[in-house]
Amino acid sequence: MTIAATTDSRLAAVRRDIARACHDAGRATGSVTLIAVSKTFGAEAIEPVVAAGQRVFGENRVQEAKAKWPALLERHRGIALHLIGPLQSNKAREAVALFDAIHSLDRPSLAEAISKEIARQGRTPLLFVEINTGGEPQKSGVLPEQADGFLKDCRDKYGLKVSGLMCLPPFDEPPAPHFALTAKIAQRNEMNLLSMGMSADFEAAIALGSTHVRIGTAIFGERR
Repeated sequence: MTIAATTDSRLAAVRRDIARACHDAGRATGSVTLIAVSKTFGAEAIEPVVAAGQRVFGENRVQEAKAKWPALLERHRGIALHLIGPLQSNKAREAVALFDAIHSLDRPSLAEAISKEIARQGRTPLLFVEINTGGEPQKSGVLPEQADGFLKDCRDKYGLKVSGLMCLPPFDEPPAPHFALTAKIAQRNEMNLLSMGMSADFEAAIALGSTHVRIGTAIFGERR
């Protein structure tokens, strides 16, 4: 089987699983956006996924995305690029210029930097605040008890429109309680978008309201 055929088969299987999860949750399939996480994969792996009809991709690092995506975007119109990894404040200019969505807004200095770049560049990427639901010190993200205050500051102090929340549950805990907590914070802050769920747990995320699932391994295979 060719690489393209394998990729097409994997992508089709993921789409079927998303449709099934939406059906089980009583939701429309179109209410969930699939983000194909292409981090660590080069253009030769991404091209077959684009050819199979995928148009939303996720990257973890600004520098990696800058190295491979401008040429891909020249060849393929209509692609949306999402930054799903941590963002340094000094990379805000490049991130706002390249990405259509940023999922990792998590601190005042970054909010200020993004706000300045949005004003300077006139681009308005979709913004998600990352919630550190497990309170893990090695992870980025706003602690749940600080989320309401930070979201208020993003709006009132930095003039940012935050459209949703993102979470990455601890790998050694059931993900559902973390998804439910994130959804609860979003609901009370009147936000409709939730970036929750990856290859191993996106069905549970969809059941709890996820609108964006970030799936890499199930589409591209194991990372090198």
